Amino acid sequence: MTHPAYGAGGNDDPSVHAAAAKAVESIMDGARVGLGSGRAVRVFIEKLGARRREGLRVTGVTASQASTREAQRAGIPLIELGEGGPLDLTVDGADEVAPNLDLLKGRGGAMVRERIVAAASASQVIIVGEEKLVRALGERGPIPVEVIPFAEWPAMRDLKALGLAPTPRLEPGGSRALVTENGNLIFDCALSAPLVDGRTARELERALLAIVGVVDTGLFLGTADRVIVGYHDGHAEDRLTVK
Repeated sequence: MTHPAYGAGGNDDPSVHAAAAKAVESIMDGARVGLGSGRAVRVFIEKLGARRREGLRVTGVTASQASTREAQRAGIPLIELGEGGPLDLTVDGADEVAPNLDLLKGRGGAMVRERIVAAASASQVIIVGEEKLVRALGERGPIPVEVIPFAEWPAMRDLKALGLAPTPRLEPGGSRALVTENGNLIFDCALSAPLVDGRTARELERALLAIVGVVDTGLFLGTADRVIVGYHDGHAEDRLTVK
């Protein structure tokens, strides 16, 4: 199937606009909303800002500096995490979504703060275009792993011992290592094969988190309560986690 010439997952992608619009419809007046990061969230923030200008009362907590700038530009008031209690929901994107709604995130580099904001929320809503759906996590790219800089050498050794092929992520332009907003490094860990099921993903997650110096991974397993999938024809569908 041939789609129009736009960037998949970008601001002009109709599938992202469809998913973001459906997510905005579910925001109740007075809600405290966690705002993840990435292109899909950028579109959501724009649409949420438009709803606020129409009279919707809403406040937000952002997971990245980029989302903070977008929220300020959209006129969404920001609060501190924990101010007023738990967030009503967090809206975020994902790099890959498995059939059981396990997620792979972190290719934008904000996964640690995204997880913290989601953990402070009553629910996590994920918005994606249809191209983010995969048969198995790791099908389209490596697993990001955030590591404390002092632990770079032993962490690299232990990641390789798990059969992964870790590569330090570089800044755009490739001149030096990218440093996250937490002051850490990211290793993009290529798999020898995609993770065949949820059990395999959870075994790998436990092994990664057991490595000294690993702060977090891009494996978000069982965190999503609702995934809204947008399609290129402009409609969006809900996929709900059964818990």
